Amino acid sequence: MSTKDDIAVEVEQISDKKREKKKLKSKKAEAEEHEEQLKRLQETQADFYEYMKEHDEDLLKFDANEFKDDDADVEAGADTDLEDIEKQDVVDYTPKLEIPKKKVNEQKTITSAMVDSWCKSIQEDAKLGAVRSILRAYRTACHYGDDTGDDQSAKFSVMSSAVFNKIMIFVLSEMDGNLRKLLRLPATGGMKGMIMEVIHTRPWKNYNHLVKSYLGNSLHVLNQMTDTGMIAFTLRRLKHSAVFLAAFPSLLRKYIKVALHFWGTGGGALPVVSLLFLRDLCIRLGTDCVDDCIKGMYKAYVLNCQFVNAVKLQHISFLGNCLIELLGTDISASYQHAFVFIRQLAMILREALNTKTKEAFRKVYQWKFIHCLELWTGAVCAYSSQSELRPVAYPLAQIISGVARLVPTARYIPLRLRCVSMLNRIAASTGTFIPVSMLLVDMLDMKELNRPPTGGIGKGVDLRTLLKVSKPAVKTRAFQEACVYSVVEELVEHMSQWSYSIAFFELSSIPILRLRSFYKTTKAERFRKEMKQLISQIEANSEFVNKKRASVSFLPNEPAAASFLEDAKKAGQSPLSQYVKIMRQRAKQRNDSLVETDVIVGENSAKFGKIAPSSDEEEDEEDRNEKGAAAFSSSWLPGSDSKEKEVEEERTKQKKRKRKSKATEKKQVEEGAGEDDVVEDYVFSDDEEEDLFEIAGDKDDDEEDAADEITDTETKSSNNKNSKKTKGTYKTWHKTYKKTKKKKSRVAA
Repeated sequence: MSTKDDIAVEVEQISDKKREKKKLKSKKAEAEEHEEQLKRLQETQADFYEYMKEHDEDLLKFDANEFKDDDADVEAGADTDLEDIEKQDVVDYTPKLEIPKKKVNEQKTITSAMVDSWCKSIQEDAKLGAVRSILRAYRTACHYGDDTGDDQSAKFSVMSSAVFNKIMIFVLSEMDGNLRKLLRLPATGGMKGMIMEVIHTRPWKNYNHLVKSYLGNSLHVLNQMTDTGMIAFTLRRLKHSAVFLAAFPSLLRKYIKVALHFWGTGGGALPVVSLLFLRDLCIRLGTDCVDDCIKGMYKAYVLNCQFVNAVKLQHISFLGNCLIELLGTDISASYQHAFVFIRQLAMILREALNTKTKEAFRKVYQWKFIHCLELWTGAVCAYSSQSELRPVAYPLAQIISGVARLVPTARYIPLRLRCVSMLNRIAASTGTFIPVSMLLVDMLDMKELNRPPTGGIGKGVDLRTLLKVSKPAVKTRAFQEACVYSVVEELVEHMSQWSYSIAFFELSSIPILRLRSFYKTTKAERFRKEMKQLISQIEANSEFVNKKRASVSFLPNEPAAASFLEDAKKAGQSPLSQYVKIMRQRAKQRNDSLVETDVIVGENSAKFGKIAPSSDEEEDEEDRNEKGAAAFSSSWLPGSDSKEKEVEEERTKQKKRKRKSKATEKKQVEEGAGEDDVVEDYVFSDDEEEDLFEIAGDKDDDEEDAADEITDTETKSSNNKNSKKTKGTYKTWHKTYKKTKKKKSRVAA
């Protein structure tokens, strides 16, 4: 096409703009005529006017000036777009045939100078055209490399990695403040009610597409990124604009799903940043967001609890602390979810108690079930002062007690100890007496702890990472010591909680009798020494309480008994209060000696208590730029080869981690998340090993079961060697016996 034809096409476009303006003017006239008709309606049809005023008064409030303003805004927008085209495309309309002209739909390369000019216009003059241009460039950056085909509607197409980084840093750092200025909102913060009011105003009607473009393109690039630093910086900046998601429910659900994925599977600081994003959503948007977040986090927590070892234990504890922190954003909504999930756990336990089958026991005695109990135990302990969550403490304690008594054998002592520890925590936080002493002393009466060890010394047993121990490990000295010492420590924890009770002498009488019985029957001197020291401490505490209560005149069931020894309790003067500190220190030293490697989850540790910020202050501009420059310093572009390389590197790292974990785990359970992030029915799967849930006393295939359950590879190999030696010795004896029998027969002949 010649240059003259190009000029003719552009002139036609300008004439189209003028025709649109004429149409707008005709609409103004129609609006004015409609306003006059409404005024005449009151005179001609007064009854109908009163009816409309009573039922729908808004229809009568019609102002033609508002329509004129809208038209003016549209005309201004059209003029702005036209000016942008004139400035950016730089089209010369003079008929100079020797100068080549650019096509209107030709895509341009985004340069660093263009980005700098837009940023300068936004920061100094707050030009709306520059905001639109930088958002168009941001969309191109987020969708760079997508299969868009021959779409000529996109104004920009090509950019370098340096320009991509500059666009991303500026938009993520500055766009929230610019959008708030356009919408006439406070510089920071805001709640859902504020957005619900803004969506009915004129600025929102004019600029809501800019907000949706910013949030939608940011969501798209989050799904494309693989670098944890980039994702963390993007989420950290988007957290300040999270309140805008109240106006876009579909985007809100997608953001929740993405943040939940990063929280459950991310590394480094990403889980912490994702949690803060979800927590901010729950605080600002209320119940619309809380329900989805709690259900999604609970499901992600369960999926991460498939298997436990010493390394993964801290990560699971971190995830549990995060979920407990989120529950505190809306206690009333959290109670509804706690009630439903605890009821599901109770139904699973009831099925096991009624059917008493191996499949039913498998659903209870697996890590998912136990960690769910620990999660709700932590929630009850954290919010025990809140009246909403306190009622679930009783059914939760009943479920834990039932789980501890389900299969009362020595092989399930680790599981029973975990249950006792949970009951002690609930009792300490709620101030309610829970009789756990019988659960502990019953373990001391088991024959496996009273017989001499026949399996040798054995390797150290970490009861925190086990639910069930193998048959050969039960007979080792290391297992007996770990069980007895753990029982003593938990019993001291329980007794120390009630060491200031006026009825301490009565509640400690039966445990003392059982401890003395164990002291007399056991033949291990180390256990006798341990029991003797524990008994002496309990008796000393009984004397301490009896001396104090001899001088009081009220009965134990009177209200005055609640303040008995209150001053002594604050000072920690009872013998058991001082003895429990020694036991805790000993338990910590023993557990540290069993853990060979340490893992740090998040930025510093598995504790979440120091993560939540005390205030919602904005970051300084220099700090923002430093973090952004550090995050977007690579040559990554969406859809480029560098992305594929990073994906391959990430897959290689994951494969290495899996190989390392297989060295310590017997079987890695496959983990996967579904499409739906809402947990509707919590059903425990049967993907654990069969021998993990074998009922004690089952004599079928004892030899195969014993071989499969050996967790210590050294013990397993030594047992195999001994069995080979035994078989060889048996063959030799059999040959010798045959030769001797032949000789005897010859002699007899």
